[in-house]
Amino acid sequence: MSTALIIVDIQNDYFPNGKMELSNPDKAAANAAKVLDWFRQNNKDHIFHVQHIANSPEAGFFLPDTEGVKLHESVLPLEHESIIRKHFPNSFLKTELESKLKEKGVTKVVVVGMMTHMCIDATVRAAVDLGFETTLIEDACATRELSYQDKVVPAEQVHYAFVSALNGMYANVITTDEFLQQKVKTTL
Repeated sequence: MSTALIIVDIQNDYFPNGKMELSNPDKAAANAAKVLDWFRQNNKDHIFHVQHIANSPEAGFFLPDTEGVKLHESVLPLEHESIIRKHFPNSFLKTELESKLKEKGVTKVVVVGMMTHMCIDATVRAAVDLGFETTLIEDACATRELSYQDKVVPAEQVHYAFVSALNGMYANVITTDEFLQQKVKTTL
């Protein structure tokens, strides 16, 4: 198969008691785990876990050698699965992700992970710019409330604004159930 799964930054700091708690991270991680399970059963050699590690303490989260930087237990990699370590929102920037995908002949990617408005957005746009046909599983992603001056944007609105902007021009945006139903049909 020429399709790979990219799991972006599903790490402990995004969960309750983490240093950058998101809105509904458990639900998104559970959906990401369903997609991961499908890949493990059907395409186990094309799974890439992306782990963000902060470059400086000023970041406040994903600090090296902390519990928060570790990948979340819901999507822990198996021994043979690739882990890509990054220091920027874009999972391709200054990492070996693109070269590893090309080594395996990958032409299509499925993206899940965190945060929708930052690393997911940057990774999806970069994947398309690099020539990968991209599917974003939106309910396997999570984000948080944002604010600008006196305006507060609830997490759900942030999430849907970003996935709506990506849908069509950058990615095929679908749900976990749609992905699983679609993939089951194509494997029969």
